[in-house]
Amino acid sequence: MTKRRQFSEKIQRFGRSLLLPIAVMAPVGMVLGLTGALVQGYMIERVPFLGNEFLQTILIGLRNIADVIFGNIPILFAMGVAYGVTKKDKGIAVFSSIISYLILNATINVWLKSTGNLASADEMAQVGQGMILGIQTLRLDVLGGIISGLLASWLADKYNEVQLPIAFAFFSGTKFVPIITIAATIVIGLIIPFFWQFVTRGLISMSSIILSGYIGVFLNIVMIRLLIPFGLHHVWSAMLRFTPAGGTYMIAGESFTGVLPALNKILFDLGPTHESWEMVPELTRFMAQNQMLVTLFMIPAIGLAMYRSSYAKNKPFVKGIIITMVLTPFLGNITEPMEFSFLFIAPLLYIWYVFLAAFGAVVLALLGTGVGYIRGTIFDFAIFGLMYENTKWYNLFIVGIPLALITYFSFSWAIKKFNIPTPGREEDELEYNTLLKERKYNEVAKIVIEAIGGRKNIINVENCVTRLRIDLKDMHIVNKERLKESGTSGIFFPAKNHIHIVFGPNVEFVKNAVEHELKGELESN
Repeated sequence: MTKRRQFSEKIQRFGRSLLLPIAVMAPVGMVLGLTGALVQGYMIERVPFLGNEFLQTILIGLRNIADVIFGNIPILFAMGVAYGVTKKDKGIAVFSSIISYLILNATINVWLKSTGNLASADEMAQVGQGMILGIQTLRLDVLGGIISGLLASWLADKYNEVQLPIAFAFFSGTKFVPIITIAATIVIGLIIPFFWQFVTRGLISMSSIILSGYIGVFLNIVMIRLLIPFGLHHVWSAMLRFTPAGGTYMIAGESFTGVLPALNKILFDLGPTHESWEMVPELTRFMAQNQMLVTLFMIPAIGLAMYRSSYAKNKPFVKGIIITMVLTPFLGNITEPMEFSFLFIAPLLYIWYVFLAAFGAVVLALLGTGVGYIRGTIFDFAIFGLMYENTKWYNLFIVGIPLALITYFSFSWAIKKFNIPTPGREEDELEYNTLLKERKYNEVAKIVIEAIGGRKNIINVENCVTRLRIDLKDMHIVNKERLKESGTSGIFFPAKNHIHIVFGPNVEFVKNAVEHELKGELESN
């Protein structure tokens, strides 16, 4: 296998590993966003029925339950990446990824204490620190989880069969993986904050130019969306909202530092009839109206592009997850599920997406739009756009509809042109035989194992959305005619001693059956 092909396989495996946490985030995010909106005071004021005590107890309970998932997103990514990327013992890789994530945060905490950089509670957000699993550490967010997942998967593949001297034999094999993971993570945990402190200081110094007209509006969106994968968007947003980086405003004889306190005063105290309402567009150019362009227009366009670009036979399979990834930000303001579905596998496409969002934000500001607060959901548009006066809410449609069209056509073109493996981009021609229709996966597995040369010829078995991917010792002994009897609709050899067997959306069940058969053969021997 050429180096280029190996790199491509690794990228695809990494991209597939992200689908597991995304699949969890999407529906939970929808619940979190919907319940979060319905318990807000401003929503209850406008829809008094929502103030019912019993209903509020249910909504708050659901919100708190869903919030547990989103409060621990990095853990989801650590486990998902470890499970998806590891070729050998996936269980020990997932176990080690959690250990790695804990050690990573603990080590960074030690570094912060030792260097005198541990921030006070009221300053944590402004310097990129936060409480993670009871540990004050740097807010690496998803990046921290991915680092732990990748590290654990690499070490699990490398050391899961290591043999130690007889005196330490008990710690050999899989037991050695979490041990070496702890040591490796400590090293990484001491290196990361050394560089991170300079990144954070750079962001703080850069924020001073954010108020410089429409360039600042453009830069604000670029910084927020580019910093999302690193978890540093919290730092940037906190600086604009609560520090002099977001400006100082005189309103009704009072001085307010940062965008959010000023906006709070105007929206919830003075109202649209006060003369200070003229300041709203100056404040909202950094707030939710920009997010609304993404959640209400761009992400639905991306979802449609992904669905239309997926292969025909895969559309019923991917429709559900794409719809959920669209509804999650639409109802809940959580964009990560959709963004993470293409950010890591097509970074240039993500940069284009960021540019479009930033360009749209500038146009909204030029038109004097004054919509929104913090969140960018359809509920917030209805409340802070439609229900408030003089917001020029229609500008969102003037800008959003053309932006959605540009997003849809550019994403559709890029996905097809560069064959980006977004959800549903697997082989489309799929015909089930009787075995698959009747879900006789054990029989399918037996045929597959026999046709590719038996257990002795199998190195590793994996699957993607529709294909069984198997590393072989010798590809020349594969019996294609026998393999076709399994019900596969396609057999490919993308690289030497590596075979892809297409089974469609039920491939995971076939893969599980193959592993079960292989395990049974091993135990019988």
